[in-house]
Amino acid sequence: MINIILCGGNGSRLWPLSRQFFPKQFIKLFDNKSLFQLTLERNQKLCDSSFIISNTEQYFLALEQESESSISSATSYLLEPVGRNTAPAIALACMALDKEEIVLITPSDHLIKDEIAYKKVLDTALIEVEDNSLVTFGITPTYPEIGFGYIEADGFNVLSFKEKPNLETAEKYIEKGNYYWNSGMFMFKVGVFLEELKKYAPDIYKFSEIAFNNKVNISDRQFKIKMDDMLSIPEESIDYAVMEKSNCVKVIPSDIIWSDLGNFQSLSHEVDFITPNHLKPIEIDSFNNLIISKKQVATIDINDLVIIDTPDALLISKKSSSQKVKEVVAKLKKDNSELIKLHTLVHRPWGTYEVLLATDKYKLKRIIVDAGKRLSLQKHFHRNEHWIVVSGTATVTVGKEKKLIRPNESTYIKMGEIHRLENEGKIPVILIEAQVGEYTGEDDIVRIEDDFEREN
Repeated sequence: MINIILCGGNGSRLWPLSRQFFPKQFIKLFDNKSLFQLTLERNQKLCDSSFIISNTEQYFLALEQESESSISSATSYLLEPVGRNTAPAIALACMALDKEEIVLITPSDHLIKDEIAYKKVLDTALIEVEDNSLVTFGITPTYPEIGFGYIEADGFNVLSFKEKPNLETAEKYIEKGNYYWNSGMFMFKVGVFLEELKKYAPDIYKFSEIAFNNKVNISDRQFKIKMDDMLSIPEESIDYAVMEKSNCVKVIPSDIIWSDLGNFQSLSHEVDFITPNHLKPIEIDSFNNLIISKKQVATIDINDLVIIDTPDALLISKKSSSQKVKEVVAKLKKDNSELIKLHTLVHRPWGTYEVLLATDKYKLKRIIVDAGKRLSLQKHFHRNEHWIVVSGTATVTVGKEKKLIRPNESTYIKMGEIHRLENEGKIPVILIEAQVGEYTGEDDIVRIEDDFEREN
């Protein structure tokens, strides 16, 4: 059995902790491990290998965290230039596998605490899958949640799929007892799924097949879909495309202590506070708060609040209102704010950069380039750049000139000039970059050549 891990998603309901280019599945919330790492480690005990579906921006985070994890099984990667929801993603992965292979589809950002019960649930599902069923997993609800879809069941038989209900309807579901939260996890034979997809969503099947046949092979275990091919595939979830239409679907009731950690209220059930400096909040007559900060936080006479403090944003909310974070994100998106995309510390395939200061006219960064890595050959239309090396030796290309820049030396890149920064040494290069111009946004970049085949 192969574990297909869905690694997309932005986790916007956990903003500002989660950002588009560093979403919740990669945040190390549990004993310095991320939900992605926990998913890898949990399922490698039950599966022969992992097949990770990621977008190109998050692939390098996945690769780095995979290398940190205690897994020994083989891992493959499917890279999407843009997400088209779960049906195309799963279809593309399945097209790379033998039709008799059994796959377990899991999101990368779910927490499952009862692994013994989880194994029993998968064993039960396997019996149904061997009989050519498409299996979904229904989580035994513990309260009337309005943020999940529900599955109405009669034993293992699916009676209906329900959209996210209002509170009154959710309470009725709980009272009836044969309704389950839709977990977004699935198990089936590859060939059975593809045949059902072809039957009920022929356009998704057709254009996914075209995209798969045109794929770019990065290595034996990594391939990338071309942007135009990806955009041609209709955007649809596996639920709408197949599961709600097929006659082959079974649901396995699952009591596995599960959470999708979809908002701060659900996160607060798992952690009370997170401080990288291990500074426990000082709480005076304050109770039941979720506090995440790198600073020493003190509270007085407040209860049931969420306080999320990052270097560039602060969120304060009632726990019961934390679902409204998506409204904040929507407003920031309308304002074209980079706050929904990036933290001040940004991971890149070549290393990291941290924004130290940003204004309308200039920006200051600390850049770390890992040994043997280099940035893309690039240019900018709206800013000039000054580089000052503070550690290591940088190889700098500016126009047709290539030179070494050592500690306490600097160079200047004029607006519009083609340039590249690389580290040919064995220790990280650390430098300070000063950007000066009318616009210093991260989208002011034209990549001419890139080792990591990123889009502009």
